[in-house]
Amino acid sequence: MLPRKSIIPEEFGLPGLVSRMPRKPVFRDRVNKARFIAKNGSCNLAHKNIREQGRFLQDVFTTLVDLKWRFTLVIFTTTFVSSWLLFAMCWWLVAFAHGDLDPERQNGTTAAGRDYCVTDVKSFTSAFLFSIEVQVTIGFGGRMITEECPAAIAFLITQNIIGLIINAVMLGCIFMKTAQSNRRAETLIFSRHAVIAVRNNRLCFMVRIGDLRKSMIIGATVRLQVVRKTTTPEGEVIPIHQIDIQTESALNSNSLFLLAPLIICHIIDRTSPLYDLSAMELQCSDLEVIVILEGVVETTGITTQARTSYISEEIQWGHRFVPIVTEEEGVYSVDYSKFGNTVKIATPLCSARELDEKPSILIQSLQKSELSHQNSLRKRNSMRRNNSMRKSTGSVRRNNSGLTKVQFFTPGDGVQNLNAVT
Repeated sequence: MLPRKSIIPEEFGLPGLVSRMPRKPVFRDRVNKARFIAKNGSCNLAHKNIREQGRFLQDVFTTLVDLKWRFTLVIFTTTFVSSWLLFAMCWWLVAFAHGDLDPERQNGTTAAGRDYCVTDVKSFTSAFLFSIEVQVTIGFGGRMITEECPAAIAFLITQNIIGLIINAVMLGCIFMKTAQSNRRAETLIFSRHAVIAVRNNRLCFMVRIGDLRKSMIIGATVRLQVVRKTTTPEGEVIPIHQIDIQTESALNSNSLFLLAPLIICHIIDRTSPLYDLSAMELQCSDLEVIVILEGVVETTGITTQARTSYISEEIQWGHRFVPIVTEEEGVYSVDYSKFGNTVKIATPLCSARELDEKPSILIQSLQKSELSHQNSLRKRNSMRRNNSMRKSTGSVRRNNSGLTKVQFFTPGDGVQNLNAVT
């Protein structure tokens, strides 16, 4: 049996209409790429399959400083207790070899005239206590060494030297861990987002940096790097390709005077890896911009480094940082509540290459921004006028309501005086 033919023509049916409807462009979701540097500056890198673990023991001091506090304290406690136990065994052997541990001598039944090597060392517990007194230089006065045993004198000198070495290493590690450069980097802050906008008729990549402390960073320098996955013409895949990009301070070969928050600007020119990047391509790219701030701490003289990074989702196209430094009563004030705030401005969505090839695009965008600025000024002025007119009319009404009303009567009515009625 043949199927029944529809009365509605096929071209006007639902499948035909859907096939002729304009489809929206479908963009593939960008694969989430692991960032190389976290926002707090830590490196997102895991070391695996290291076979030569002995290299870390060749630099014991750096290894102890890099360890966490709990591991460092456990190592120091174990080292001290082990040294005390080791020399306690040595003192016990000295006393045992000299016969100081004989029960008859401890009871006083042997002939007098023979001194002890160490007085009042009668067991391993007393030897352990004497070891602690020697190494920590407590000296309670009950136990002391005599000139009877040369071996005991040698052990005394050796334990003092080893105790001083352990104390020096412990104090040095504690000082280095408390005065590490990354502690000072906690007060060096970066803006949450980076921006790309037009500055001085050039497309620029900008970030804001600041220092929360009053003590300055001497000789501060900023380096910018673009990290991306690239493939060479020979087919070699470089998963982490680091490309240095220049900033305005680097071009002038001058260090930063980081007294107040500064905006670090990178001009996107022909030598920049962002030269062919447009606003649409930025959303689909997997690049990561690393910002490194280095300098010498004024108070300690230690070189510090602060790091952060910006992925494509954290780069705002067509935005500009709001000003946060104002002059109040002869003093410059910084409002850190607006440190990362941005404002949207008119910016071409094309790449820097297209701007160089077609300067008219930049001119048109500047004209649009000028017109929008003028319109905003007009609206603001009109609102001010309306507000002022409302205030003036309100004051006039209040003045009119407070005036006295005067009524005049004609002489024909027989009244010659004036009656004032409020």
